[in-house]
Amino acid sequence: MELSQRRSNLSTKRPNDHREPYQRDKARILHSAAFRRLQAKTQILGVGQDDFYRTRLTHSLEVAQIGTGLLAQLKQSHQVINNPIFQKLLPPDSLIESLCLAHDIGHPPFGHGGEVALNYMMHNFGGFEANGQTLRIVSKLEPYTESHGMDLTRRTFLGLIKYPQFIRENPKYIASQTNHEFINAKQWKPTKGLFEVDKDVYSWVMETATANDAKLFTSAVSEDNQSNTPYTKSKTNYKSFDASIMELADDIAYAVHDLEDAIVLNNVTESVWRSQVLVSFKALDNKWAKTHSEQLTVMLFSSKHFERKNAIGALVNHLITNIAITEQHSGFEHPILRYNVKLESSAESVLNLLKDFVYQNVILSAPLQQAEFRGQQMLVSLFKAIQSDPFRLLPTDLSLVYQSTGSLDLQNRLICDFLANMSDVQATRLYNTMFVG
Repeated sequence: MELSQRRSNLSTKRPNDHREPYQRDKARILHSAAFRRLQAKTQILGVGQDDFYRTRLTHSLEVAQIGTGLLAQLKQSHQVINNPIFQKLLPPDSLIESLCLAHDIGHPPFGHGGEVALNYMMHNFGGFEANGQTLRIVSKLEPYTESHGMDLTRRTFLGLIKYPQFIRENPKYIASQTNHEFINAKQWKPTKGLFEVDKDVYSWVMETATANDAKLFTSAVSEDNQSNTPYTKSKTNYKSFDASIMELADDIAYAVHDLEDAIVLNNVTESVWRSQVLVSFKALDNKWAKTHSEQLTVMLFSSKHFERKNAIGALVNHLITNIAITEQHSGFEHPILRYNVKLESSAESVLNLLKDFVYQNVILSAPLQQAEFRGQQMLVSLFKAIQSDPFRLLPTDLSLVYQSTGSLDLQNRLICDFLANMSDVQATRLYNTMFVG
């Protein structure tokens, strides 16, 4: 695969610009409007509720820091030092930073509530999913170039594709005519994947892969479908080597740093932690966890800020320093598809325990779900209003594009892009302007 090529094939390198391609990718992401909007998008708790906790922007910066930490760990591992294939496979820091900085750029306002709302409104027009929107933003919507978005390198695009399947091509996909006043989020949880309208981008990304690699890369396993759900819960089996590093960094940041927010803001208590986590921590087949679990608990819930930070740092360090390169499928011919980075099983059990605790005690908490529901309903109302009179309610430039688009799929995708790219603050302001006054 030719990994450093750009889709435009244009050279915009300026005089005396000695940066390598992935450093330029990072700069394009870092200076984009889509990246800046992450400062006003919900990570877990709503923007504006407190100035301490993380937004999508600070989360993405922390993911980038963890990602380069994982890469540094790999560089000094015997597994890489003794293997020329792995030495050549390791990406530069700037590439991993690019992926980590951009990984959440496709998230709509109001967190997963916003994702559910847009998926519901797009159910007859190809669906919506945040990772698919990320590819759409970097390849088409962000106006760095006239028609190729940020015009990033092929390897960066490949690293951002976490789920290489098209939502609408799922054999269990059912376009539905339902029209509910209120949406059940569980029923409208998006299928992970890409949008049919972006097939041209995906085809370009994979055009230099072998036919065998391209076919194997898209294989997926479907889980049991939930009743009354227009999408199956299915994920593809494979991702690129770089994407595996980015996803692991994201998981670590979610599990550990979002836990820190929850503790500081008193959303979880020490007693709940001891009853739900500490007992399990001590029972893990992990010597480090058994030895330090009690001390970590005391430090996490200490009134002294530096002790809690030390505990958070210890958890992150344990996870970063227990990784390995694994073969995800021997059938892949190219190393970037054949290998992934994963946690050692003992460390993976720690991460899964933390992720489950955050999910059960923070994500599923009534206050957070109520806030997500509010944002979800706001986006549905905005979408329906714009659908009813797009020439009147869309900004002038988008209204002109809408008029020139003959396809219902593309017209509704334009409305979806308009709303998905907003921050929480922008969407709330538009809702208040149109419905509150």
